[in-house]
Amino acid sequence: MTVYPHKTRLQWAGAIFCALVAGYLDGYGLLFLKTYVSFMSGNTTSTGVNIGSAKFGAASNAALAIVCFVAGSFVGSLLAESKARHIHRVIFALVAVLLGAVAGLEWNGPGNTVFEIALLCLAMGVVNPALSKVGVEPVSLTFVTGTLNRIGGHLASAARQKPLKDSNGEGDSHLRRAGLDASVWFGFIGGAVLAGMLLPSVRAWALLPPCAVMVLLGLFSDRAPTPATVATRGHDKSVGIVPQESR
Repeated sequence: MTVYPHKTRLQWAGAIFCALVAGYLDGYGLLFLKTYVSFMSGNTTSTGVNIGSAKFGAASNAALAIVCFVAGSFVGSLLAESKARHIHRVIFALVAVLLGAVAGLEWNGPGNTVFEIALLCLAMGVVNPALSKVGVEPVSLTFVTGTLNRIGGHLASAARQKPLKDSNGEGDSHLRRAGLDASVWFGFIGGAVLAGMLLPSVRAWALLPPCAVMVLLGLFSDRAPTPATVATRGHDKSVGIVPQESR
């Protein structure tokens, strides 16, 4: 079995940084916009409760967030499935532009809540399809329920000593997969902690750090391959992990 641990580590690091940004922006949205920008479960509940309470104005921002997140996910998925080379760089650049646009609105002063929610949720919707797997393990970058569910599932499989069906080779295990998912979760909550330290006085430039992270990911990251495929070349038959761009 041929694996590329270096590229898997790059994917892992990219996933943690993306989750860090998502947690940070979700915290920013909660603090300053009173709306989640990546936690759509919370927005769905909020929308439903406010509609049921006939508070239609209060439901509008959360509903807008959901619509824009879905739109961003649609765009991000179209881009991620493109056969263009290094399309992930385009995705990260688009997210950086959207975050930069919100930062520009902030420099003009608070009061653009609706536009900020729309742009931030678009950005978060675009992010998740940019990196959907680390090796062959699915990851969720902008929400954590699925991540926590996978942690519990891998721990249960480890306790039962259940073998991995899609092992990457020696050293891969359910415990290792649980640790991978846990690191992404810690990235998300770490971003939220950083957002919680923000003060109203720094709101005008608070979006510049995540914008810079997206620029750096676009410049220096390399899209590590995802699913394992069987590569047959001549008489050499081996299982390798092939980048999506080459398929």
